[in-house]
Amino acid sequence: MIDLNDLRVFEKVAATSSFSAAGRVLGLPKSTVSRNIARLEQVLGARLFQRTTRAVILTAAGEALQTRCVELMSRIDETVAYVGGLSGEPRGLLRVSAGIGFGINVLSRHLPEFLARFPHVDVTLDLTSRDLDLVAERVDVAIRMGPLPDSALVATRLGSVRRCLAASPDYLSRHGTPLTPADLSEHECIEMPRGDGRTRTWHFYRGGEMATVDVRNRVSVNDALTIHQLVRNGAGLGVLSTYLCLDDFAEGRLVPLLTDWDIAPVEVNLLFPSKRELSQTVRSFVDFMREVSVPNEHWQGGIAETD
Repeated sequence: MIDLNDLRVFEKVAATSSFSAAGRVLGLPKSTVSRNIARLEQVLGARLFQRTTRAVILTAAGEALQTRCVELMSRIDETVAYVGGLSGEPRGLLRVSAGIGFGINVLSRHLPEFLARFPHVDVTLDLTSRDLDLVAERVDVAIRMGPLPDSALVATRLGSVRRCLAASPDYLSRHGTPLTPADLSEHECIEMPRGDGRTRTWHFYRGGEMATVDVRNRVSVNDALTIHQLVRNGAGLGVLSTYLCLDDFAEGRLVPLLTDWDIAPVEVNLLFPSKRELSQTVRSFVDFMREVSVPNEHWQGGIAETD
């Protein structure tokens, strides 16, 4: 009979391609991880990994098991959490993934209240700028900004982040202040890199008018908080989440630009791995985030809130 603990160890070794790394994640010595894998291979009658001095590589049998194991372990975790929540009181471990900026500036404000309201829930918060496979990495809830992937994930809208164009007084003293969207083509901009390597396009709206600008990226960086810091330190101008800039505007570290034009906000959504019944613990977090994500909440605010 297969031991579920052996499957958990196998899943982690397959994900990390390392017995040592899997042991560190699971809190197990490498020798224990090796015994778990050896026992599983003996029960299955198949070798699951090719071991070399440099790498641990899945065999064909290992790849077949991994494909099924990820979904199986996700179902088991989900079932255990759901059954445990039937008592009516959320409890257990909640795995949440979010972008770095949203985690630092939004979740850090709200999680203390959530933890106080649900004292038997523990939270693992994974802040990353990369897209995660929610099923493979057993994430309960992900908070994502921007266009949603075309997938089987289920989405619940939280709100939208307003954005603005800004630069530092030092940058503007050296390069001048753009007065129209067309002026931006002459300026040094800081933006996220595109996956296809092409130039970013900024869109501005005023009434029924739209202006499109292909910007020249002086700096490309894949983290919104770093873009904010670079803009504030004078490296260029950039489109920033407005709530990050309110104190900077008030204290003169940043200057809002083209304020008679609007920039489309970024949608924020909660994502779930499947449409299956959510556990009481997951549902409590979803309901809580929807409760606190009200219109004009600080991360959905605009420049006018500095008045």
